[in-house]
Amino acid sequence: MSKTNRNYSEEFKRQIVALRESGRRTVDLSREYGVSKHSINVWAKQYANSGKFGVVENLSDGEKELRILRKENKQLRMENDILKQAALILAQKER
Repeated sequence: MSKTNRNYSEEFKRQIVALRESGRRTVDLSREYGVSKHSINVWAKQYANSGKFGVVENLSDGEKELRILRKENKQLRMENDILKQAALILAQKER
């Protein structure tokens, strides 16, 4: 079975999770609907945690803060590199 990057609607995911919660086995759902067992398990966990399926909605507060800080750190590093390059260019022009 080849792996494909498929996007499933939130309604489809909700229906699969509901079937799983009603007692249907993950392996049976996987075969019947052509969805990996891993995806079904991830959807069930996400839905149990937050009632949503998006990655961002299922992050803890600490993980959200870490993402923000990493993004800010990346931006500051880029700005720092730009300023270093500008300083080198100005130093060369002054010679």
